[in-house]
Amino acid sequence: MVKKRKRHTPEQIVKKLRDGEAMLNAGQEMAIVLQTMEVSESTWDRWRNQYGGMKSEQAKRLKQLEDENRRLKEIVADKELDIRMLKFVAEGNF
Repeated sequence: MVKKRKRHTPEQIVKKLRDGEAMLNAGQEMAIVLQTMEVSESTWDRWRNQYGGMKSEQAKRLKQLEDENRRLKEIVADKELDIRMLKFVAEGNF
């Protein structure tokens, strides 16, 4: 049976990390914690590396900054394409 992939918001990730850490500190085994959180071990490790120690607001702000950075990179790429196209046309190579 294949499960549908689920996207988590930064707030959900921070909450799951906090809950999972509490379960681990209470003596639960890692396999049980991962099953309860419905994530794989690699996802858990990636989340801990990226969001470990963050508060929910910080994770949300990080996601906003990443989205803004992605949009700005797209804008720069479009402008670079326009510049190259104009240079090509100016040289008369068409």
